[in-house]
Amino acid sequence: MEGDMDMNQEVKLAKNYDPKEFEDRLYKWWEEEGFFTPKVDKDKKPYSIMMPPPNITGQLHLGHALDNTLQDILIRTKRMQGYSTLWLPGEDHASIATEVRVEKAIIEEGLDKKEMGREAFLERVWQWTDQYRNRIRTQLKKVGVSADFTREAFTMDENLSKAVRKVFVKLYEEGLIYQGNRITNWCPNCMTAISDAEIEHEEHEGHFWHIKYPVKDSDVTLEIATTRPETLLGDTAVAVNPADERYGHLVGKTLILPLVGREIPIVADDYVDLEFGTGAVKITPAHDPNDFQVGKRHNLPEIIVMNEDGTIAEGYGRYSGMDRYEARKAMVADLEEQGLLVKVKDHSHNVGTHDRCKTVIEPMISKQWYVKMDTLAEPARKAVREKQTKFVPERFEKTYFNWMDNIQDWCISRQLWWGHRIPVWYCKDCDEIIVSMEDPTHCSKCNSENIEQDKDVLDTWFSSALWPFSTLGWPDKTEDLDYFYPTSTLVTGYDIIFFWVARMIFSGIHNMGDVPFDNVLIHGIVRASDGRKMSKSLDNGVDPLEVIEKYGADALRFSLTTGNAPGNDIRYYEERVESARNFANKIWNASRFVMMNLDKEIMNKYKDSKNYTIADKWILSRMNDVVKEVTENIEKFELGIATQKVYEFMWNEFCDWYIELVKPVFFSDDEEAKGVAYNVLYTVLTTGLKLLHPVMPYITEEIFLNLETGDKSITISSWPEFCEELKNEQVEKEMALVIEAIKSIRNVRAEMNVPNSRKAKLFILATEGAEAFEGGKIYFEKLASASEVILINAKEEAPENAVAAVTKGAEIFMPILDLVDVEKEIERLNKEKEKLAKEIERVEKKLSNERFVSKAPEAVVNEEKEKEKKYREMYASVIERIESLQ
Repeated sequence: MEGDMDMNQEVKLAKNYDPKEFEDRLYKWWEEEGFFTPKVDKDKKPYSIMMPPPNITGQLHLGHALDNTLQDILIRTKRMQGYSTLWLPGEDHASIATEVRVEKAIIEEGLDKKEMGREAFLERVWQWTDQYRNRIRTQLKKVGVSADFTREAFTMDENLSKAVRKVFVKLYEEGLIYQGNRITNWCPNCMTAISDAEIEHEEHEGHFWHIKYPVKDSDVTLEIATTRPETLLGDTAVAVNPADERYGHLVGKTLILPLVGREIPIVADDYVDLEFGTGAVKITPAHDPNDFQVGKRHNLPEIIVMNEDGTIAEGYGRYSGMDRYEARKAMVADLEEQGLLVKVKDHSHNVGTHDRCKTVIEPMISKQWYVKMDTLAEPARKAVREKQTKFVPERFEKTYFNWMDNIQDWCISRQLWWGHRIPVWYCKDCDEIIVSMEDPTHCSKCNSENIEQDKDVLDTWFSSALWPFSTLGWPDKTEDLDYFYPTSTLVTGYDIIFFWVARMIFSGIHNMGDVPFDNVLIHGIVRASDGRKMSKSLDNGVDPLEVIEKYGADALRFSLTTGNAPGNDIRYYEERVESARNFANKIWNASRFVMMNLDKEIMNKYKDSKNYTIADKWILSRMNDVVKEVTENIEKFELGIATQKVYEFMWNEFCDWYIELVKPVFFSDDEEAKGVAYNVLYTVLTTGLKLLHPVMPYITEEIFLNLETGDKSITISSWPEFCEELKNEQVEKEMALVIEAIKSIRNVRAEMNVPNSRKAKLFILATEGAEAFEGGKIYFEKLASASEVILINAKEEAPENAVAAVTKGAEIFMPILDLVDVEKEIERLNKEKEKLAKEIERVEKKLSNERFVSKAPEAVVNEEKEKEKKYREMYASVIERIESLQ
């Protein structure tokens, strides 16, 4: 592009595109200038996004890069549109995940968490926190996020902790938080209760063990089937359906529990399915949620037979201390030896595992803190039903309602050390429970100082559910809270709709009286190129920082955005990042070329001239279309389509066509034509850069600053707006005809191996848009190697010996003598004729061989016949060409 001009303008933009040269420098400058730190400005509309806080447990991954790029596109666009934009970043303390990681680290040092004690352990976690928060901050900045780090939040910050305590106390006083002995999901590995939302259900291959329970004082036995024989130790009844005629006579009788010898009753309960298993079900109220309910109805005792680490409790002989699965094997062997094991059947069933450590959950009765969900869930359901908060795409409302309609009370206590300590104190002298905003020094009932705080911490999601308002200063009345809440958009993955989105909605409504955000933009996950999920175990993860090091942040952002539809997973291909970098390179080179040719003096002289060529009118109209399309698609959250529109416009129409179309003007003596062309080039380039800026912030800023637009930075420049007077459909149609015609001529010349330097006359027979072809003569000369362009009214006016190119709106004829050296072309065609004659002879010989025709498969014979037909047609065509040339 640069080689065919005489360039004397001084260009400050580096010769080669190298993102390492300017990305870090620009980010530092943006921060120093405070472009990302909004002020509360009542004259501006607010637009706010709260960044989903990454866990402080390690590296950012491609999912974070995607999530943050999408948010940044929205924020940068709105900032340029004149909104006061707040994008508030932060991190989540990730209670279980962090505690597990730090514990693992100290074990490797030969230390023990319990021996260290709570205070020393928490000191280590805070060290970890500082290190990883700093790392996350650095990584986010590398991606180019225009977030306000002056307002950065952390779920364990003082004001966020204050908000957590305020909500706990408020819900407790409203009777919505209670403590209860209930069946919880217990993780024997992490040794804590977890909520339903933290469980993944997986299909496991298991067994049904059929066991005989002897009826007391008789020879009769009752056969039950179970998938968890080790829980037999805690059985306190066997239940049958009252309508089951097989067992009616046994209801009320007593069974002797195998291996234990405890006497347990046979009870009748509708819960039992007549068709499933044997129709008789062992009831273990302390270790099964359904059995727990049956136990309550029949006043059955609740016997916990397992320790917190999943081993069998004291008092069960040789089984005590064994791991639950080890005990299962031992018990099954003993049942078989005693003649009580009837059979073992294969059975695949759903098993709940902890999403963090993948350990199989053990349902177990334990004393935990719960949030009553009925009162909180209904307003949250209503808000989404009535579109106060809209999901994009809308189909994800179904995921939301599925969970909200079947919601259970939320278990919020965790048996961990890292996290928000539950603000509850117990008086050891009078059993009073004190729930308080401030740490009490004595019992509010008996005045005793012998009080002790609850050892547990709150579920991580309890604090992150308050994120949209706690980060803005709540429970204090702050300017930020008043101005930026409710926030505008939440951008997140579909995998945490129930974990986080639902909880933020009911928390926002309950504590703020309003939804926390107007829109929820749901994106998919970034998968490996083969469609598999990226994971450590598959070793197929991609580090975004390595990609940025190799290709630059803009290329990564662009590749993650294009082709990305809301809610859909995307596959990561390095080739796409490479092509994004090529696009950046193309924009860079085109911008340098434009800068080298602009003449500020001439531009100023003719800045008001509207003496446009058809190409000028066309590119300004197309630019105008793209402004409208990009803006509308960003409004609809179709960020992938918006990016694609800018890409196609900048690469194809601006770089490949307009710059080429306008080059002849640079050589002309018409100063006004130059001035008009320079101003159009400048307008289109700056507009294109602005439209591209939200996706590729660095390259657009570096070019923009070198264009010396008068704006301090592209980040705070104004977003382009649709302009009715630039719209020109007629010119777009006409120019489309010219471009298609040039493409057709180029294709014909390429097929005939005609070099660009060989000029040819063009005879154009227009069927529509004759004025377009008339006005485009100069473009045919420059871009289609035309020596002269002649518009004709009938085919008869075309030269006899001409090659035709058919295009939309015209038939174009080129004299063959203009295109080729006749003697050389005849020589080439004679060689082609000889080659084709040999091929025809070979095929004829094959087809006249009866052995081949009878033995070869029909498809092979037909293929040879097709070849003969094709070669004969080609031969005839070559002969015709030779004759026409002679």
